[in-house]
Amino acid sequence: MKVLFAASEAVPFVKTGGLADVIGSLPKELAKLGTDVRVMLPKYEDIPLHYKERMERIAEFQLQMGWRQLYCGVWKLDMNGVIFYFIDNEFYFTRKGCYGYGDDAERFAFYCRAVLDSLQHIDFVPDVLHCHDWQAGMIPVLYRAHFSHQPAYAHIRTVMTVHNLKYQGVFGKEQFQDYFALGEEHFSGYALELHGGASFMKGGLLYSDFITTVSPTYAEEIQTPYYGEFLDGLLRSQQYRLQGIINGLDYDEFDPMTDPHVTTHYRDSLTKKQLNKLKLQERLGLPVRKDIPLIALVTRLVDQKGIALIDRVIAELMELDLQWVVLGTGEPQFERLFRWAADAYPDKLSANLLFDEALARQIYAGSDLFLMPSLFEPCGIGQLIAMRYRSVPIVRETGGLKDTVTPYNEATGEGTGFSFANYNAHDMLHTIRRAVRLYHEPDVWDKLMANMKKKDFSWRKSAQQYAELYGRLAAGV
Repeated sequence: MKVLFAASEAVPFVKTGGLADVIGSLPKELAKLGTDVRVMLPKYEDIPLHYKERMERIAEFQLQMGWRQLYCGVWKLDMNGVIFYFIDNEFYFTRKGCYGYGDDAERFAFYCRAVLDSLQHIDFVPDVLHCHDWQAGMIPVLYRAHFSHQPAYAHIRTVMTVHNLKYQGVFGKEQFQDYFALGEEHFSGYALELHGGASFMKGGLLYSDFITTVSPTYAEEIQTPYYGEFLDGLLRSQQYRLQGIINGLDYDEFDPMTDPHVTTHYRDSLTKKQLNKLKLQERLGLPVRKDIPLIALVTRLVDQKGIALIDRVIAELMELDLQWVVLGTGEPQFERLFRWAADAYPDKLSANLLFDEALARQIYAGSDLFLMPSLFEPCGIGQLIAMRYRSVPIVRETGGLKDTVTPYNEATGEGTGFSFANYNAHDMLHTIRRAVRLYHEPDVWDKLMANMKKKDFSWRKSAQQYAELYGRLAAGV
């Protein structure tokens, strides 16, 4: 089985969010199952030099995009047994960052076209072309319009994976007609049209052979108006070819026994985990105390992550016998909130308004509790890392958080964390109070640790589900 992933970012080359973690780790697990899986990314300026120096240029050709004749190069790098291809055009990709430019529609139109055009140059024609998020969303449209009738490519099946439906790649209809040379029939209400323009994401959803998203609950949620971002009707109509497959975690990359950023390595030893906590408290300037629970927030400080709930009850939270560590950047009002709290309660809260991977790992290892009160969360990786590092998650029951964190039941001793259902600040506050109370009951904490130990959130099961899906598609089932 030959599979080509088309995505806009991947660890370890370039990362802005959880998509990069998936594209960096899922192919490795698929390769273990015998799938010949390869990945195609844009060749961004931000890719570290030591990776660029290892790349080999394997093709260059002229690409037709609308009326434009454009240079396209393809570079190749073998990384941990997985081949990565990089689409090269300096005008589009030699600039800082991945997204946020005024010509993003043109940049990713070029990328989508280049993925398909490069197949004849790289000696690899996949059975399945797996497209991820809006940046690759027009690939199934272009395949259907320009490639599916060619004998060499007619067998290819396409999969579209939604990592976050909120981001849809909506641009002007005129731009789509210009870049993609598509007829008027592609811009009716049932085709690419959205919000008066046209959408990369909608194209991927409609023209692919199958749709997946990153958790079973999110697959259900996006078929409702509350979570559906105006595409819920379309998704309900396509539910027969929609499946939620939970994201996994790279257990080699995230391992408290071997993590180079962790001070004292451990697996299930609470005593050793406590040593990391004391070191973290010392580093952050918090009172060094074993007996007080330390709660972590490692996230983007944006509405989606539920920071508004914390804002609503910040005074009550600061009254709890609890320490906080916050790591992340985001919207100015939320950064101001945590700066204020750190100034007003220096013995209670440490605000680290930056991104620091080493500090993030130390926080996972040193914290007792990990908070994710998200408004919506397609899958979430923070709660998976937290459980791997034996930090007990407190989550809102949405998307992948609901699928991965089992609420603790005091009667049966079952559960791996704490959760609340409604997007409500006082429900969150009540849940945090309960977690703090139970932290001081060693028997309960031992049960939570034992329950987390039994869980397997590695990519193994999810990769098997993807491999089965590819097999069904290739067989025409």
